[in-house]
Amino acid sequence: MFEKILIANRGEIACRVIRTARRLGIATVAVYSDVDARALHVELADEAVHIGPSPAAESYLRGETIIRAALDTGAEAIHPGYGFLSENPDFVDQVEAAGLVFIGPSADAIRAMGLKDAAKALMEKAGVPVVPGYHGDTQALVLLASKAREIGYPVLIKARAGGGGKGMRRVDDPDQFADALAAARREAKAAFGDDHVLIEKYVEKPRHIEVQVFGDRFGNVVHLFERDCSAQRRHQKVIEEAPAPGMTPEVRAAMCEAAVTAAKAIGYAGAGTIEFIVDASEGPKQDRFWFMEMNTRLQVEHPVTEMVTGIDLVEWQLRVAAGEALPLSRDEIRLDGHAFEARLYAEDASKGFLPATGTLHHLKFPEAPLPGTRLRVETGVQEGDAISPYYDPMIAKLVAHGPDRAAALGALVAALESTEVAGSVTNLAFLAALAREPDFSAGEVDTGLIGRKQDALTKNPEPSPGILAAAVIAASGIHDRPRTSDPWSSLSGYAHFHPIARRVSLRYQDREISAHVAVEEGSPKVLVRDEVDGALGKMQHHLPSPGAGSSGGARIARWPGHITIFDGAIGYDFAVPDPLERADDADATADSMRAPMPGLVKLVRAACGDLVKKGQPLLVLEAMKMEHTIAAAHDGEIAEIAAEGAQVSEGAVLVRFAEI
Repeated sequence: MFEKILIANRGEIACRVIRTARRLGIATVAVYSDVDARALHVELADEAVHIGPSPAAESYLRGETIIRAALDTGAEAIHPGYGFLSENPDFVDQVEAAGLVFIGPSADAIRAMGLKDAAKALMEKAGVPVVPGYHGDTQALVLLASKAREIGYPVLIKARAGGGGKGMRRVDDPDQFADALAAARREAKAAFGDDHVLIEKYVEKPRHIEVQVFGDRFGNVVHLFERDCSAQRRHQKVIEEAPAPGMTPEVRAAMCEAAVTAAKAIGYAGAGTIEFIVDASEGPKQDRFWFMEMNTRLQVEHPVTEMVTGIDLVEWQLRVAAGEALPLSRDEIRLDGHAFEARLYAEDASKGFLPATGTLHHLKFPEAPLPGTRLRVETGVQEGDAISPYYDPMIAKLVAHGPDRAAALGALVAALESTEVAGSVTNLAFLAALAREPDFSAGEVDTGLIGRKQDALTKNPEPSPGILAAAVIAASGIHDRPRTSDPWSSLSGYAHFHPIARRVSLRYQDREISAHVAVEEGSPKVLVRDEVDGALGKMQHHLPSPGAGSSGGARIARWPGHITIFDGAIGYDFAVPDPLERADDADATADSMRAPMPGLVKLVRAACGDLVKKGQPLLVLEAMKMEHTIAAAHDGEIAEIAAEGAQVSEGAVLVRFAEI
């Protein structure tokens, strides 16, 4: 076994490999770009080497730099993870030429499966069923259009290189073919540097089912059952599960045997995935699945296979690369229960799944699974990290296991509804909505499911009165100060004959909210009057226990300029305008400056008699667990200033200027 390996990747997969290597007593070397200098995978590894600027082309895709880092640190092998250089046969050749071991398949195997047309021809020769279509070299428009008519519409134009749905177009009518072909070629050329395409019969109700295979260098190949990856948006996977719902023993046996045949045909060693397209119009059948492509690496969704087999696939990768035989034979691998994986991304599902950036000011994952289930969270980020525009915006993978599909799905929903992210828009609510969607819950899944129901799945519900009340109460700062059982003491100051009230301003999306919070005599309730579009509504909300850190049981995250209220998997983000900004705009001739909110005078930077200039910091007010600097509104001489350590109420005089 290796003593030290280098991981040529980042994020959650790098952390995942480090975890297994550490368990096996293998030292790890991380590599990182400028933006990843403080990333979690760098923190977890035994050593870390800087490899370049933030763009992947200048760092994680620089094979020679990564190989040099491995040699300089004494690593014996390189684990590529997935993406980046993981399926680059030239990189494999360079690694081996440097005297290092590539933890993955041979360069020849990667090349054999690297181009879809060549791979399909190879599979046909090996007797593996392939989708009816044209996979030839001739790319003339007239020939391709003729082949499309022979195959029968609808057809699918696909780039022979790459993946992720790039260079792919569905064509329903011959009149659309020329334009679709031109668009697919442009996209393929831009993405992969190769505009060669193939034409396939479009399966009307397709399911995407893949089989995990594993081979060693002694000619042994096994399968570890199948995964269903049909829940996709823009041809990219969203929720995966193992085993596939509705799979009969006969179809499973036929599909898994075809996958093993495919791997043996290229002398495959290491972890790989054979992907099949399945006609789901009448459920899986033995003669209705076809080879689509092979991924010659570890897949993003490999944890669901690990959960249902109890096998650590990264450990198997390390053992096979070190020259060992497969740890188990096919008959020793058992299927246990059901598992789901949901990919949590920084993206805006309501805007076509547009990738997002932002700082993860608040990040919380479930602490425990439901009884009788297991939960696994794979992540490469932690609270305070930024989602950069340079790489895939994945935040985490939530993987749930149960004794059956219903239990596993229930555990996944519970995990999604307990996850909290604030600071960036995410697809969390969309994932929960998809997991609860009736067809998905029943296992009636195909690759078009999300597209058909996208509007309903991505709709953002309006915050309820209770959510609005919780946000207003949180913004009021009531819970920031100690109080007794007397609700009057929760607000600073004193008033005759009427409840003490505080004005609060918030913004939710394009909606301005102006409200008053008051504690009425003899009632431990907060009344919120929400002025929206000229209408005045009244809401009641119970005060929580002191120190609860929430509002009426609501889950709350506070971050600079914002408050997020969590309701299940939905996070309602409210912007909190800084009252100090309003104070800065106050009348410059005023003789005093008042506290814009209740707080503690943390620091005083001026004294009576001082001559100050407009904008000069005078004191620091601590409120809402943040510090706010109070600056002079105009030039003048200070006549009075609040004492350091004083607890002041909203509107209290902080600074009084001498008369001119």
